[in-house]
Amino acid sequence: MEPTSGAGVQAYYAESAERLATVYESLSFESVHGALLDLLPEPPARVLDVGAGTGRDAAALAGRGFTVDAVEPVTELRRVAQRLHRGSGVTWRADALPALHGVQGPYDMVLLSAVWMHLRPEERPVAMRRLAGLLAPGGTLLITLRRGEPPADRRMFDIPPEEVAGHGSEAGLTPLRLVDEGDDRLGREAVRWNSVALRKERASRPPGEAVSPPTRPAPAADPLPGPPDPRRRPTGG
Repeated sequence: MEPTSGAGVQAYYAESAERLATVYESLSFESVHGALLDLLPEPPARVLDVGAGTGRDAAALAGRGFTVDAVEPVTELRRVAQRLHRGSGVTWRADALPALHGVQGPYDMVLLSAVWMHLRPEERPVAMRRLAGLLAPGGTLLITLRRGEPPADRRMFDIPPEEVAGHGSEAGLTPLRLVDEGDDRLGREAVRWNSVALRKERASRPPGEAVSPPTRPAPAADPLPGPPDPRRRPTGG
């Protein structure tokens, strides 16, 4: 993402931070992520919000009792988030995908809301491996995708959810759910949304490791006959 005020920053978001705050904060966390709410872990689980923007989701998660780290590369957006959600208990960090150098896992849940579609094709497998590595065993990765023709004023790609699930599988994650969210909640024409949920299994195999077919135990051998018991009386006609 083209740097302006920090690594991973696109100029559009830096220049539009105040206006975007009004837009983003007009929707609730619950209305945006309703199809995924049942996948949230139990508080006070540790949660990472990547590309937290103006902090709507991070603050809502903290309000639900989670321990929240919020990563946002755009200085202007991060400042707005800290102002709007002062006292929320969120830890705000300057960092960006695909590397997330300053973030330390493990997390019980990682959220990317309207972030993944900014990554270039070559960045996506790297980012997915990094996110998988940040998840605790049993942890969940939730990704929402803006679909439709990308706007001309910022770098964005129309990425199908099946591609995201494929990168997740390659990184050792298990696809849980692909959701067609339908039309844009802000009423923008030709914009729709998908969601992808992936999980790091508690005993997941290393990425790329082949699964061995189950082996069938050998049948038990017939016991060898022992010497006759002299106490037993012979039977016969």
